[in-house]
Amino acid sequence: MHKDFFQWNPSYSVNITEIDNQHKKIIEMLNMLYSAFMNKDHKQKVEIIIKQLEDYTITHFGTEEKYFFLYDYENRQEHISKHENFKEKVRIFREEFEKNNSALTFSIINFLKEWLNKHILVEDKKYIQCFRENGVE
Repeated sequence: MHKDFFQWNPSYSVNITEIDNQHKKIIEMLNMLYSAFMNKDHKQKVEIIIKQLEDYTITHFGTEEKYFFLYDYENRQEHISKHENFKEKVRIFREEFEKNNSALTFSIINFLKEWLNKHILVEDKKYIQCFRENGVE
């Protein structure tokens, strides 16, 4: 058994249980994708994980965006734009993966790792004060 590709640590916490748990779930899916890649599992398994990740990020973005509108978060349009860019990038990855499943998987993994690092540690930290002021825990 190899070490997880991406590990949760307290610096990723936005101190909002619902969102932290969703971030942990996304990280778990990224690690499953990495494991499938490293174990050279069949295309079908990797494809299923990519689809689950794609669906779950929509759920997660929906949670954040619900709070953006509920509490009139001032940077919501910029943040939502980043979500839309992410969804489009993953859609393109999925299409490319379907055409050539061997070459693209690690590109997807690296993209997701970089995105999680930048998005959680930079973008998601920006809404913490707004959410906390409105009682989101």
